Formats: sequence, C-alpha cells, structure tokens
Amino acid sequence: MAAALPTFGPAHLAILALVPLTAAALGAVARRRPASVPAIRRALAALIGVAALGGLVPLATGAVRLPYGLPLDLCDVVEWVTVWALLGARPWALEVAWFLGLAGSGMALLTPDVGTELGPWSAPQFFAAHGGVVVAALFLAGTGALRPRPGAWWRVFLALNAYAAAVLLFNARFGTNYMYLREKPASASLLDLLGPWPWYILAAEPIALALLLALDAPFRRARRGAAG
Repeated sequence: MAAALPTFGPAHLAILALVPLTAAALGAVARRRPASVPAIRRALAALIGVAALGGLVPLATGAVRLPYGLPLDLCDVVEWVTVWALLGARPWALEVAWFLGLAGSGMALLTPDVGTELGPWSAPQFFAAHGGVVVAALFLAGTGALRPRPGAWWRVFLALNAYAAAVLLFNARFGTNYMYLREKPASASLLDLLGPWPWYILAAEPIALALLLALDAPFRRARRGAAG
C-alpha cells in the first residue's frame, strides 16, 4: 500500500470506521423515511458502478494491456452483482452481495492491495468500490431486503470454487494472477499466514467456509425463531 496511506494507519482506520458508520446512518434514514430506500439503493448502485468502471480506466487508456486489467478478480465480480442486487433485488444476487461482499470486499478493506494505475485516484477508487459493497450489504440486511435462503452459504461457497477454477484456467493460459491464484499480493494479507503457493489456496478453503457459515448465523437463528 502507498506510504501516504499505510495499512492500519490513521487514515486507513478512519476509512474502516466510516464504512459501518455510513451503513448505520443510511439505515437510520431508511427507518425514519421508508420512502427514501429506493433512492438510497440507486445511489449506492451508482457509486459502486462508477467506482467499478473507474477500475477499467487503465485498460481503456492503455496503461495496462490485455489480458491484464480485466474485471476478473472476485471483488470485481461482486461489485457488479451488488449493483444488480441493489437495483433488481434478485435472491441469488442479494446472497452473493452479503456473503462475498462482506467476506471478500470486507477482507480487501482490512488488507488493501491498492494499485498505482490510476495515480492519485487509485486509493479513492479502491475504497469507494470495496467500501460501497460492504455498505450496500449491511444496508440491504438492515432494511430487511436481504434474507439469505436456507443453504445459501453453501451454494455461494460452491459457486465461488467453480468461479475460482475457471479463473485458475485463465491464469494458466495467459500468465495472469487474478484472484491471487498464482502468487500472493505484494501487500500484506491474510494469505501471508497460510504458507507458500499452492498451500495458501488450499488453506483458504476452510477459512472461507467458516466465514460464510458465520455470516449465515444471524439469519439461521432468525429462521429457527420464525419456525418455532
């Protein structure tokens, strides 16, 4: 990460605090003015969409060349699925936004790998995209729009692995490193604790499973309470 924004420095910690506070503030507005919910959802979708498009600028301007710079990382996909969840409210999109938005984009916020292709705009683009996804997931859950169905966490885990397998084949063919499946990110991350390649990929599997199961816990309790 750039020296101007060191990991867990004051600016980074301020951003980490701002994300849940923003979700809480938007939730409070929604409770007081329910009619504002559609507008808030559209605004969040616009923020995430613009930030996601910003990530494509280096490819569009030739700063990076194909096959690099494609939106194939997990967080890239989750950003667009979250936009769809905000605008379309499809159950599968809402579930992906919750589980992978918090587990994936949330982890990216904690251990950011901010590129330099956008110059001074790299960090704002990164945090707007990832932070927007986390805010959206929390807002959707807090307003009752997001209620994962039974077994959703397991289906999301299987879909994640299927997508990772496809990206692994793409990486092998083109020499890319999407989803960090060929090597770890240059910045510090949880993967540093999981051993060398390919063991960190295998070690990440039970961690991902545990995260998804934990994120399902509040909804699982609610479903049991409703059934009882």
